[in-house]
Amino acid sequence: MGNHGVMSENHDPIRLLAIRDTPLSLDEVYEAVGDDAAGGTTVFVGTVRDHDGGKSVAALEYSCHPTAEQEMRRIAEKIVADFPVRALAAVHRIGRLEITDKAVIVAVSCAHRGEAFAAARRLIDDLKHEVPIWKHQVFADGEEEWVGAGGC
Repeated sequence: MGNHGVMSENHDPIRLLAIRDTPLSLDEVYEAVGDDAAGGTTVFVGTVRDHDGGKSVAALEYSCHPTAEQEMRRIAEKIVADFPVRALAAVHRIGRLEITDKAVIVAVSCAHRGEAFAAARRLIDDLKHEVPIWKHQVFADGEEEWVGAGGC
């Protein structure tokens, strides 16, 4: 991992938070949470699936409020306060995504796997429910639907 050997007791565990309109890199997120003191790293990748509610999905279009990255930081800071996180990263994509594209990647490193799983679960759940990112689903039959409005 790229960050081994550079951590001190006073390091900032929030390594990467971003909203991007370009493809997301699993390697970048994983490298961002590298830490010599971490015995467990949990990574979650949310991808665009080909169906929702029994309907065939053609594509998704994500958009966000200008405060979305600030909300991501607020959530990340809460996760770091509530769990013994060594390193945390989260990136979300906006714009048009096709089936199998990565929409969101979160990663958390902790001393132990249980802590890493719990922190990553809370991170993705809170991001999904609280960050103002909207999903516009485009179905294969031409119908469209707006989903979510985290934080709104």
